Amino acid sequence: MSDLWLGLQQAVWLVITLNGDLVEITLRSLQVTLTALVVASALALPLAALLAVRRFRWRRSVIAVLNALMGLPPVVVGLIVYVTLSRSGPLGVLGLLFTPTAMVIAQVIIIVPLIASIAHQSLRELWSDYHDLLISMNTTQRQRIATLLWDGRRALLTAALAGFGRAIGEVGAIMVVGGNIDHATRVLTTAIALETGKGEFAMALALGFVLIALALLVNLAIHWLGQTERGGRW
Repeated sequence: MSDLWLGLQQAVWLVITLNGDLVEITLRSLQVTLTALVVASALALPLAALLAVRRFRWRRSVIAVLNALMGLPPVVVGLIVYVTLSRSGPLGVLGLLFTPTAMVIAQVIIIVPLIASIAHQSLRELWSDYHDLLISMNTTQRQRIATLLWDGRRALLTAALAGFGRAIGEVGAIMVVGGNIDHATRVLTTAIALETGKGEFAMALALGFVLIALALLVNLAIHWLGQTERGGRW
């Protein structure tokens, strides 16, 4: 018990004094996750709007696949990306394995279905309200999608924040494709696993505090946006 208390004290001190390794790992985590979030949102949000606006033969199947991929095991995603980017893989010539770029790719694959599914639910309801108006105005499909994306921005931001929360806490896929290399690909989750295995509980707890703080901030932001949307404010 005394060791745990001492570890907690040291962890708090590391956070207060902005330990160099702690800051570096945190910034790298944010860089990788925010990059993945921007890319994933650029792919998922227009897809969600398209599925809400356009009716085509395989639409229901695409929606079902997106919903199913929300539960895709991250370590499997990591394995697929690893095989693809390895020297013997089709993209091995790019030399992306064990780099932050590989980690971004893995995170994008993981969170695109999540963001697209959440966004589609909101945009589908919005489209039911806008359908008659936009059809009567003889708008193009691109204009309809743009209108939904703009007027549904609060719900879409909530979907993006949910994707960020999923990505920032990911460890399995990131460990596989990033390799947890010091000063290169080590992020919060992989560093926690490493420091715990080494018995360095102070650093592991400090990293855990930062990760919990980021998760709480995301959840508070989602809650605030939800309250704002229900209150009709922006």
